[in-house]
Amino acid sequence: MKYLSAILSVLLLACVLTACTSGGNAEIIQNTPEETPSQEESADAANENTPNDGGKILVAYFSATGNTKAVAEKAADAAGADIFEIVPAVPYTDDDLDYGNDNSRTTQEQNDDSARPEISGTVENMEQYDTILLGYPIWWGQAPKIMYTFMESYDFSGKTIIPFCTSGSSPIGSSDENMQGLAEGADWLEGIRFPGGASDDEVKEWVDSLGLSSQE
Repeated sequence: MKYLSAILSVLLLACVLTACTSGGNAEIIQNTPEETPSQEESADAANENTPNDGGKILVAYFSATGNTKAVAEKAADAAGADIFEIVPAVPYTDDDLDYGNDNSRTTQEQNDDSARPEISGTVENMEQYDTILLGYPIWWGQAPKIMYTFMESYDFSGKTIIPFCTSGSSPIGSSDENMQGLAEGADWLEGIRFPGGASDDEVKEWVDSLGLSSQE
């Protein structure tokens, strides 16, 4: 009997020790939970790690002889941008482009501050674009008046506008400055002039220097 009582006492003591050990482990686990970030904290972290894309980019250009068109297409390709050609409702003929004729259409338009040649077509959903690369040839030291028509046709508030022009030798001069007043609320950056035969590398180097990042 004494031997049996001793065995029972040992077994009882073992059970008590096992229960205490299990309870201790459970208490430790409860006091050291795994920290799970909240949804708000996760969103903030994701925003910090996501590049701030520059939004959608549009290259809008007018080209009478094809020089500006070539540069615009290269710029759009380099920037990953959409492209829109500003097409006159009444196309310019060779006679219209006779800069030496005081009675030619282009001469008369450039000498008329109120001239606004009509455009065929419009940019769909202009509000989706954050940055506009604006291309045009230089006529008598200025942008063609059809560019004024374009600028007055849309709301550019909050957008970034970067002009570029093509010419045989004339600089961009005041051509871009004279259009800035038509884009109230826009961030108008310094423009650049390209020769008619600008290479892919020249245009790409300029686009890369702008630090643009298109967002699909």
